[in-house]
Amino acid sequence: MTDVKTPRPTRVATMEKVAALCKRRGYVYPGSDIYGGLANTWDYGPLGIELKRNVKDLWWRTFVHRRRDIVGLDASILMNPRVWEASGHVAGFSDPMVDCRTCKSRFRADHLIEERLGTNVEGKSTAEMNAVLAEANLPCQVCGNRTLTEARQFNMMFQTTIGPVTESGLKVYLRPETAQAMFIQYKNILATARVKVPFGIAQIGKVFRNEITPGNFIFRLLEFEQMEIEFFVKPDEAASAFETWVAEMRAWLRLIGVEDEYVRVREHGKEELSHYSDRTVDFEYLFPGAMGWKELYGLANRTDFDLSHHQETSGEDLTYFDQVENRRYLPYVIEPTFGVDRTCLILLLEAYDEEEVADVNGKVETRVVLRLHPRVAPYKAAILPLMKKPELTEVAWRLFDAIQEKTAALIDYDETGNIGRRYRRQDEIGTPFCLTVDYDSLDDMAVTIRDRDDMSQQRMTIAEVPEWIRQQIA
Repeated sequence: MTDVKTPRPTRVATMEKVAALCKRRGYVYPGSDIYGGLANTWDYGPLGIELKRNVKDLWWRTFVHRRRDIVGLDASILMNPRVWEASGHVAGFSDPMVDCRTCKSRFRADHLIEERLGTNVEGKSTAEMNAVLAEANLPCQVCGNRTLTEARQFNMMFQTTIGPVTESGLKVYLRPETAQAMFIQYKNILATARVKVPFGIAQIGKVFRNEITPGNFIFRLLEFEQMEIEFFVKPDEAASAFETWVAEMRAWLRLIGVEDEYVRVREHGKEELSHYSDRTVDFEYLFPGAMGWKELYGLANRTDFDLSHHQETSGEDLTYFDQVENRRYLPYVIEPTFGVDRTCLILLLEAYDEEEVADVNGKVETRVVLRLHPRVAPYKAAILPLMKKPELTEVAWRLFDAIQEKTAALIDYDETGNIGRRYRRQDEIGTPFCLTVDYDSLDDMAVTIRDRDDMSQQRMTIAEVPEWIRQQIA
């Protein structure tokens, strides 16, 4: 099937279209689906888990394997509750919440004000937000009644108990961030990993936040994954290290194929800074529709806040002895944080496209295509025998085995339906290349490679294909 393409339209992705495609093609399903779901829980399907794994593996190769100054950690989700007392989470990890007295719906006060009034109240006190709410007398977004309560602070940590009896067990929390374990294990890593300041500790792991107003597909979740680095530096080198990490994070976005035009860096004002931060910037992404610019990643200069508080609370000496300068000090920490789920979301939004194409008979149809970069696409290629005939499938399976042996890439194999329908399916799930085995392949031992993005075709010998695929996904 030969396609004739009209010029590519402007960005057509919406959250609704991407969410529908994700369920239809096995990227992401609503959690607990047959029971009506559970608010803001989602399950990654066969293709979604491959996209997610590719993102994490690429991040780990980029920031750990290809560097000599960062080591890894995989810490427990449950930690001694004193960790969260020392870090300030027990006292201060909260969001302002309002309830509707009529329908009992619950909302984030700051989000409600921002969305309904267009007023940014980041960093404002609960009393200041209540003054805005009282003056506006906003209706409930669910039932329409003007019966909202005043805002009050709501701690976002999930709590559970270790022990057989709740009343006498140890109260612990599901971690709301991966950072604290890296501070707790900092001393052990210094002693065992032969690292010297400046150095970093990297971790990828699940975190849990009891968000008040989850929504927008996988943008805001109750449980999600972070890819995070705590980079320990001399205090007087923190400012320059911060700028270096701004550049590193920009380079990462380009590496995974995110367009610069949809990304900006926003500096936090003094009133927005977290209790531990001397400087913070957000990498924001321009989401489609009413969402607009929202936080994608964060970068913070945490100073020595965490090490000093854990040193004080635990009684352990966490200072670093600098042999060159012959002095001890608590390092400052630069923290780049990357959300796995938000990364997957923007990759899907960036990749989603629709275009009008006509076949050789002139029939026009809409082609839905995911233009995922080959580095992160679930399937790197699909092998399609032209017909389900033994002489063709035998060659196709030999090629399948050769590619997997050479590249360890995930390859799809599809022999069902006409070739045009199979092309469309692979376009929609984001497979960069389709390799068609036809009757000419029996004579010239070559296949036709079809490019997903421009639908161009080239002929290549079967012997050359595995190395060519390896180069495309490097």
